[in-house]
Amino acid sequence: MNRYIVLYYAPLSVAERFAQATPEQAAAGLRLWTEWSDRIGTGLLDPGKPLGNARRVTPTRISETDSEIIGMSILQADSMARALDMVRDHHHLHWAEDCEIVVLEEQPIPELRQ
Repeated sequence: MNRYIVLYYAPLSVAERFAQATPEQAAAGLRLWTEWSDRIGTGLLDPGKPLGNARRVTPTRISETDSEIIGMSILQADSMARALDMVRDHHHLHWAEDCEIVVLEEQPIPELRQ
C-alpha cells in the first residue's frame, strides 16, 4: 500500500468564512467530514487538521505568507487511481468554486531502504 498526502486548497475568503461559521454551520461541516471519513474507512490514515499561520523560509529570511493550503490528510491506497477515487467527490470541493484538492504520492528514498 502507498501513502498519499492530500492538500486542501481554498481561496482566503473560504478560510475567513470558516472562521465566522455559526456553531450550526460548524456542526454541519463536521458531519460532512465524518461521513467522508466513514466512507474511506481504513484508507484514511490521518484525517489531518486545518492549516494556517504560514511562514515562508528562505536561506536569508523567514516571513509571514499567505497560503491557499487550508488543510491536509494522509490516505493509504493501492494506487493513485484509488486515492483519487477517495477524494473525487469530497465535500471540500463544494465549499466554493475555487476549492481544489491536490493528491501527492509519497516516493521512496532508495538510500534509506533497509
